[in-house]
Amino acid sequence: MPAITAVAPGKVILFGEHAVVYGRPAIAVPVSQVRARAVVTAEPRRPSGALRIQAPDVDLDATLDDLPSDQPLASTVRGVLAALGITRPPACTLRITSTIPVASGLGSGAAVTIALMRALAAFLGQPLPDERISDLAYEVEKLYHGMPSGIDNTVITYAVPVFFIRGQPIQRLRVGAPFTLVIGDTGVSSPTALAVSEVRSQWQANPSAYESLFDAMGSIARSARQAIETGQPQSLGPWMDENHDLLRQLGVSSPELDRLVEAARAASALGAKLSGGGRGGNMIALVEPLAAQAVAAALLSHGAARAIITTVKESGN
Repeated sequence: MPAITAVAPGKVILFGEHAVVYGRPAIAVPVSQVRARAVVTAEPRRPSGALRIQAPDVDLDATLDDLPSDQPLASTVRGVLAALGITRPPACTLRITSTIPVASGLGSGAAVTIALMRALAAFLGQPLPDERISDLAYEVEKLYHGMPSGIDNTVITYAVPVFFIRGQPIQRLRVGAPFTLVIGDTGVSSPTALAVSEVRSQWQANPSAYESLFDAMGSIARSARQAIETGQPQSLGPWMDENHDLLRQLGVSSPELDRLVEAARAASALGAKLSGGGRGGNMIALVEPLAAQAVAAALLSHGAARAIITTVKESGN
């Protein structure tokens, strides 16, 4: 049997991070320049049921039976087997690699989970539909993030821009005109679960102030949706700047993020903000296509560990 391979893209949140946990809308788009890859290879000489998981990026090489139930990759495999009603699968090796930086807001955990689920289900001859993949990935996301919004597993599963409100049906976002983003990585790891937990504690201590911030972020996300769908992406710049200020008030920015945001603006970005959980990780800048390289260079010269240029394509293209 030939090896089975599946890939899943990264993602960035354009608007609505943190507020999405509290029922406000968020917008996220896939980032195909970085991705997770899972390869499942049959091991016919080994006994039935012997599954080995290899993830060299995190120095993991172990059998499924040796991994605890709360280990995310093991939980992913067990979730697929349970969903398919398989108790003793054919012996195989599952190898997972990723070019998505960990704990940086680019959806590394969800992408790894989704690539692995798709590869394993296909290897077992029972590919799972997108809705089931997203639901299963959400359960694994709880191990990574504690209280996930559901946006990562949604946008990465479907690999299309989405307008997302927790607990409501997925709304695919129609992109009326393409627009270009530059993603700047601070190089500072920042687990989303920790940032989400700290915001929750602050919200519990001062709910009225934080609800007001979340309302403002939700209003920006709705305005941004209209601009994207009507082909006016240049309008997003000022809203990105405003959203970043709100996230600073929320307490989730950092000196590294602020420095890159200011560098992008000074290099002619139309707007810039942190993206994801904050406290590190990535920021994004909206740019004119011809300015993308200059903005990327400015980010690198101001301490970014890497810069990624991506274009959100017009719907249908």
